[in-house]
Amino acid sequence: MTDEIMIVDDSLTIRMDLQDAFTAAGLATRLCGNLAQAREAMAHGAPALVILDVLLPDGDGVDFLGELRNDERTARTPVLMLSAEAEIKDRIRGIKRGADEYVGKPYDSGYVVARAMALLRKSETGKPRAPSILVIDDSLTYREELAKLLGDAGFRVTQAGSGEEGLRRAADGRPDAIIVDGIMPGITGATFVRRLRLDPGLSPTPCLMLTASEGAASEVAALDAGADAYVRKDESNMIVMARLRAMLRQAEESRERSRAAGLFDPKRILAVDDSLTYLEALAEHLRLDGYEVVKAKSGEEALELLSVERVDCVLLDLQMPGLSGTETCKRIKGSSALRNVPLIMLTALEGPEAMVAGINAGADDYVAKSADFEVLRARLRAQLRRKQYEDENRNVREEIMRKDAETRAVRRNADARAELLVQVEKKNAELQMLNKEMQSFAYSVSHDLRQPLRSMDGFSKVLLDKYGGAIDDEARHYLQRIRAGAQRMGALIDGLLLLSRVTRADLTARPIDVGQISRRVYDRLRDAEPGRNAELALTGDLKGTGDDRLIETVLENLLGNAWKFTGRNTAPTRIEVGSVEQDNERVFFVRDNGVGFKMDYADKLFGPFQRLHSEEEFAGTGIGLATVQRIIHRHGGRIWAQAEVGRGATFYFSLGAPAAQKAAV
Repeated sequence: MTDEIMIVDDSLTIRMDLQDAFTAAGLATRLCGNLAQAREAMAHGAPALVILDVLLPDGDGVDFLGELRNDERTARTPVLMLSAEAEIKDRIRGIKRGADEYVGKPYDSGYVVARAMALLRKSETGKPRAPSILVIDDSLTYREELAKLLGDAGFRVTQAGSGEEGLRRAADGRPDAIIVDGIMPGITGATFVRRLRLDPGLSPTPCLMLTASEGAASEVAALDAGADAYVRKDESNMIVMARLRAMLRQAEESRERSRAAGLFDPKRILAVDDSLTYLEALAEHLRLDGYEVVKAKSGEEALELLSVERVDCVLLDLQMPGLSGTETCKRIKGSSALRNVPLIMLTALEGPEAMVAGINAGADDYVAKSADFEVLRARLRAQLRRKQYEDENRNVREEIMRKDAETRAVRRNADARAELLVQVEKKNAELQMLNKEMQSFAYSVSHDLRQPLRSMDGFSKVLLDKYGGAIDDEARHYLQRIRAGAQRMGALIDGLLLLSRVTRADLTARPIDVGQISRRVYDRLRDAEPGRNAELALTGDLKGTGDDRLIETVLENLLGNAWKFTGRNTAPTRIEVGSVEQDNERVFFVRDNGVGFKMDYADKLFGPFQRLHSEEEFAGTGIGLATVQRIIHRHGGRIWAQAEVGRGATFYFSLGAPAAQKAAV
């Protein structure tokens, strides 16, 4: 499609006049004197807009309009018909065939340019097209999943991996709507929406905020930031699509309200009178004010035209053959689509009776034909001003009522959510109290159990040392089993105490070096078993944020397991501590080349007392990984494992963002 205006008219004067007017407006033109030239020009590209005469030397302009509408290249190209039609039925025929505007000759060139510019703006913003959606989420996986969902639904999708990138893409692409994640590194979803609302060009863009949080406070924060809607990530895709479509509908309604015609926009006046002489004189005077005048010779013609074309005011003769002015007025004012169009009754009759008849029929004003045309023009301007002010006030009232309804709904929802939050907070307090009582109970029981276990272990050792030579092998084996059981029970209690301390200990997040901590732990393992053929590899960026004491406990367990489960290797032991980037998150790992395990049982790894190997194969309490998981969760992170029997194991963990660590405490 080109950016040219194609003017098809057999009058050279009209073609040159319109070319000058459009050139002055900064628009290029392509001039055609007949339909053959127009068809030839169309072969080189469809124009941005067509101005088309009805009566042409080689054919009918309305028939050519049908050709344009049947060609996929020009099916939606704006067409403005320009004709000195003798019959209003020709105008109606053109409009029904697909004309976007119809201007009669003689015309005002400024009016034609104004109408053409309005059609061009409408074709740019109002043509049916797939709405564009900008998706902003730091998770590539979720972003791609959502983009596919939207693409399958017919939307055009642009993606951004951060709030900063999202602002740039929004400014460049001007999307129809934005879906933004609430929690992202850098600019959060709430900050993104606030910055968007500060940009006059982007502020009307509807925004849907997503979050993984289930708290009512998250929704309130999202709406307070300026988001139009809020959806949790765990809700179904149907909810996301429903919210998005509702936002787009509301945005379109707002745009329609903002498109209300201005007071100084071009106006179209329908003049209805059975006297052609009076109609021509009336039209001539009204064109002096820049109006386009559509002329109808009867009430029937006027109603037929109004069924297909919008006008800004109706000038209606009171006395006409056929359908009278009074009856025509009643039908116009009885239509919900037309009742707000100003209507001025015209009559040659003198006396108050005629005026009362017109006003009673619903007319907005009454002007005697004997009056000077200046009076009529002044009354017409007054009616157009009134209509403009009423439209503006109605739009303001509707907007206020809509906002008021939304505010009341939000307040009702907020009150309900606040009440629910107070229920939830009470339950949380009860759970916290119960949790503390359970921790205290476990701690006390653990301490109370240690004393009898020490006695069992101590007295069994005395028996073995003092009387070991006097008892047989079976009795000695029983005593050794008692000692081993007591020692193992003591180790389990120590593990439980550690787990309890991890739960209750204060968490102080600060910059840490996972590599340095790993080296300290590994050196202690080497010192305890100096003969091992082993090496430690540190790879990647091992800087992070966390509680160094608790993270050292994590690495003591993970490196200790790696050391233990590589102890039977025939090959040299190799333990690697490294990091990778996943979805804009730093993930640390501890990898070994030990015995590994079956992934079928991986869900048991982090439960207390859960073990994948027997005590005879590898000693242990089953508390270590439960402790590790508790510490990682307190940091707002996550932990998981991958392994294969005979090919080692890798444990991955993240430490979360500082804000998530604070919330997790």
